[in-house]
Order: sequence, then C-alpha cells, then structure tokens
Amino acid sequence: MKGVVFLGNRKTELRDFPDPTPGPRDVILEIKASGMCGSDLHVYRTPKERENPNIAGHEPCGVVVEIGSGVSDKEARIGQRVMDHHYEGCGVCRHCASGWGQMCLEGAVVYGAVGDGAHANYMRVPVSTLVPLPDELSFQSGAAISCGTGTAFGALRRLGLKGDETLVVFGQGPVGLSATQLATVMGARVIALDISAERRVLAQQMGADVVLDPLAVDVVATVHDLTHGEGADKTLDTSSNPEARAQAVRCTRAWGSCCYVGEGGDVSLNVSPDLIRRQITLMGSWTFSTVGQADCARFVADRQIDVDSLFTDRWTLAQAEQAYQLFDQQQCGKGVIFPNGE
Repeated sequence: MKGVVFLGNRKTELRDFPDPTPGPRDVILEIKASGMCGSDLHVYRTPKERENPNIAGHEPCGVVVEIGSGVSDKEARIGQRVMDHHYEGCGVCRHCASGWGQMCLEGAVVYGAVGDGAHANYMRVPVSTLVPLPDELSFQSGAAISCGTGTAFGALRRLGLKGDETLVVFGQGPVGLSATQLATVMGARVIALDISAERRVLAQQMGADVVLDPLAVDVVATVHDLTHGEGADKTLDTSSNPEARAQAVRCTRAWGSCCYVGEGGDVSLNVSPDLIRRQITLMGSWTFSTVGQADCARFVADRQIDVDSLFTDRWTLAQAEQAYQLFDQQQCGKGVIFPNGE
C-alpha cells in the first residue's frame, strides 16, 4: 500500500508500505477519509530530517475490512463504518478505562505521530479505539470529528457554553471554525478572530455574528465594546499565539471562563488583574474521550450540522505535498485526503 510521511523541513514523501495485518485485538480499516489537522504542521515544519518516519494522519475514518482473532462480533464487523480515536494506551489504567487513552498513565501511542496513521490505503488499529460513524454522516465529516471538530466540541463542553452567552474564538483554522459552527448551533453569540481575510469569510459562513481582524483593532477594547463593557462570557484560544492567549483572558468578563486548546507556545499574564481579581477560570482542553467523540458525532447528526462545509480542499495521496504546502499558509479551511478515492 501507499502512505504519506513527513520528512521534516516541510517535505513529504509517498512511500510503499506492507499491507497491515491485524493482531488478535486489532482491526484493519480501509481509509475512506483522512483529515488534515493544524497540529500536523508541528511535525511537517520540524527543521531536522526525521529518521524512519511513521505514516502521517491522525483523523481516520473508514470501513472495517479485516478483524483479529480475538475480536467479537459485538465489537466490530466487516463493512462497519467507523471513526478511530487515534490514541492507544495500556487499556486498564483509570484514564484508559474512561476512554481517555491519550492520558494513559503508562504513556500513549499517538497514531499519525509515533504510530502509523491514516494518510494511507489501510490502517491497523486496536478494536478498543473504534467509534461508530452514524449513517447520516459522510466519511469526511467523520474524519473531522476524529480530531478537529471533536476537539472543538470537547472544549465547548469544558467551558459549559450556554445559548444565552457570548463566546470569542481566537483563530479560525479547522478547530476554530468548528468551534464557531458548533457554538452557533448551540445558540451562542460568536465573535470570531483571525488575521487571515479568507478565514474570516469562512467564519462568517460558519455563523459567526461578528468577525474581527486582530491586527486592525484593539481586540480587548473591541470585545468589551461589543459586550456592554463587561467582556465575553466565555473565550476559546485555538491559535497558540502568545498575544492571542493573553487577549483571550483579558476579553473574558468577571466570573467568566477561558479555555486553551492550541498546542505549544507560552503566555504571559499579570496574574492579579488578569485572573485573581476578576475570578477568571482558566483551563486547558485536550481533544476528547471515545465517549466524547461518539457524543460529538451524534450531536452533529441529530442537528444536521454541515461539517462537510468546513472542507475547502480535497486531495489524493499523490497530492499530499501540494496539499500541505497550501495548508502551511494557514489561509484556507480544512483539507482532507481520500486515500482510496472519493
């Protein structure tokens, strides 16, 4: 089979790999859609050459085509449409037992990073990581829910967003656009920020009530002006930008909550005026559990949310280099690779 690897220095390569075979508790997926995630860019941009890189892609969605000898009919069946929770832990610690394999006390394998991922024709995964894909949803929607959209849903749940609240979303990449779309459906008023004009247009299409260019306005003052001088009920940073992270806290009203989901980087805050004296709750949110992924898929299906509209670019495996060159510019929406054709 063919698979895409990140070599470092913004280079990709399409390589030949043996077709995977299942262990007793594994299944083989034929990958129907493999989403491109902003966190892919951390690996893609690595300045040094990577030795023996794994197959990339951590937003897998496809069909079960082979089942290990120890997998029961209740766990998986040939032809089943599934997403994959792209982490494997020990399976028995308290985090794994609750569906949070990425937080395994023994350490986790992250598919698409240190384990072979979904930018390939086939993928071997533990049966415990399968999450059913509702029949109402496309494979590409399932790919989005497998990381970007699922991460946004998990963060909004962590924030406890309510329909009568104002939410500010910093960054309108795939996760930020998903947060804008989902929060709008939840009934919230959404203020969306991004330095890219193209992404601000996408945010409007996802339902944002107000879009702002953070390079053109005083963000904190503008948000306060838009919220009767108080600030937003909830804020969410998906950008990883240090200035945006600080602004997210300072845009939050007294007793409000701010959540960070953008990976890496740092932030500098003046703790007393920014946090303590305004009773701000500051939290981090890391993706979602298997249960959270299933809940997100059901939420999207039941409300007929057009997650497919997040995708502005669709690619084949052979086009991966072109796909990531475009995605690296951070001006488009979400991209998806179809390893076996649409």
